[in-house]
Amino acid sequence: MAAPKKYPDELRERAVRLYRESDPKPVIRQLARQLGVHHEALRNWIRQDEADRGLRGDRPTTSEVEELRRLRRENAELKRANEILKAAS
Repeated sequence: MAAPKKYPDELRERAVRLYRESDPKPVIRQLARQLGVHHEALRNWIRQDEADRGLRGDRPTTSEVEELRRLRRENAELKRANEILKAAS
């Protein structure tokens, strides 16, 4: 089970939008301090947003991460079923 989120989704979206719409781009540490979030959290949110928009190729998109999680759960379930069938035969 995943840990609970420290920051609400609305704050994440607002912070990323604020960074994206600013010209010139603000210093991430200063913006994070103003918003009351950790600078590395903000930096990660911005990177993930850029990946989701196709601006970065070094990170999987949110939809790819969700699909990977789903496939891993499905794989684990199939392995358990396979072990049960092997034990029963």
